[in-house]
Amino acid sequence: MCLCSGLLGCALPALDERPESFALDSDLARDTHLGRVVSPLVDAHPNTSGIHPLQRPIDAFAARGLLAHLAERTLDVQYYHWNNDLTGTLLLEALHAAAERGVRVRLLLDDVGTRGLEAELAALNAHPNLEVRLFNPFPMRRAKWFGLLTDFPRLNRRMHNKSFTADNQVAIVGGRNVGDAYFGAAGVLYSDLDVLTIGPIVEEISRDFDRYWSSESAHVAEQVLRPIPPDRENRFASGSFLIEQEAGAAKYMSKVGQSALIGDLLYGQLPFEWAKTRILSDDPAKALGLADKEALLIHQLEDIKGEPQGSVTLVSPYFVPTAASAKVFSDMARRGVDVRILTNSSDATPVPPVHAGYARRRRQLLEAGVKLYELRSLIPAVTPDDDYVPFAAPSSALHAKVFSVDDKRVYIGSFNFDPRSENLNTEVGLVIESPTLARQISTAFDTSVRANAHEVRLKKDGRMYWVKFVDDEAHHSYTEPYAGFWRRRGIFLMGILPIEWLL
Repeated sequence: MCLCSGLLGCALPALDERPESFALDSDLARDTHLGRVVSPLVDAHPNTSGIHPLQRPIDAFAARGLLAHLAERTLDVQYYHWNNDLTGTLLLEALHAAAERGVRVRLLLDDVGTRGLEAELAALNAHPNLEVRLFNPFPMRRAKWFGLLTDFPRLNRRMHNKSFTADNQVAIVGGRNVGDAYFGAAGVLYSDLDVLTIGPIVEEISRDFDRYWSSESAHVAEQVLRPIPPDRENRFASGSFLIEQEAGAAKYMSKVGQSALIGDLLYGQLPFEWAKTRILSDDPAKALGLADKEALLIHQLEDIKGEPQGSVTLVSPYFVPTAASAKVFSDMARRGVDVRILTNSSDATPVPPVHAGYARRRRQLLEAGVKLYELRSLIPAVTPDDDYVPFAAPSSALHAKVFSVDDKRVYIGSFNFDPRSENLNTEVGLVIESPTLARQISTAFDTSVRANAHEVRLKKDGRMYWVKFVDDEAHHSYTEPYAGFWRRRGIFLMGILPIEWLL
């Protein structure tokens, strides 16, 4: 009786009184500082959007911080995971400072990624210019795990989208969540990729944010989070002030201040690749299991991919090919398409069951002629202070999600090629018709991937082996590198469990 009473008391709040809001009108958006900076560039390149890859983690943080600082009317921010660490705190304070200047801030976070931030989010939500919404929230706040036991079909579906849009004029979309590991402020650095965009694509990104913001899974924070006393509404601002006084924070912000991106964007000198660009995004109803197949990103991506003729290059940290997708890649390779795939090695992956899901189809892909590369976790030659090396980092784990076809078009976004991204989580990304960007990905494979990953191969007798190149000298291993006996046994056992649909 107590259990049933507790469950009945933890239903999600109604959406009836949720206020409506929409992206800034495009005409008003042009009459902002950002609008005046980017409008001449956009007008000079009609029917295309400007794309600037954010490869270096310091630049990725600097871009978000600068947009928050320059925004005059609106900030629309959407993320899967927002860490309660140095960079997460600093960016929340940047949103708070924008709200203090009169900017309307809308912050949409997946509730699974808000651990340790409830008081801060409640304090921010109390600001009259800043509204927080939680996507697919857990009704039970103190023991979220218990919600999975009672409402698993819903809570197993998450919003994996990532976007940051200022004044409906400049937006960032890509693979990075918010946290030290994504922005070069921690010992472990995720190798990731975002793009900063201007032009027509920004309005598409804003419209997509609006439909998630007003979806049935987006709940206002004050109806989900525990309220905070009025005398503690400034708790977050004072907490951020304290963290900014730490030596590590000062050192990191000094590096951010040295980013050339800041001055280039301020004065309209940031180099852009101009290309036709479109957004791919899941219908937010997917989070409730109610989206039509045609409204899913995987369906849209298949239409964009078409029938590759020359090459397919895929970068995915959580690559779990199903029987159907493994057949697609295998058939491509047998037709003579050069298929190259980079994913995490067993020691680099933060989720061992995902590696097990990939490993179970590894031999099938190799036999068909697919080329497989696995990023090594320790690359001592690279440090966060050096020039960024694509798809490599010290103590690294791959986190970028990139897909290119025939050196003509590129997808960059949040979509992992795994069953979870296909069927459970909502995702977003951009398809960019740019041979230049596509060739840059191919070049990265030819250089840094060769230097920082193992290539997996098959001998004529069917034995699988791993090749590592050191100063152009090949080193072979006939057991999975950096994986001891018990780790290899664990990966094997997880690979035969019927959990592929969860990965």
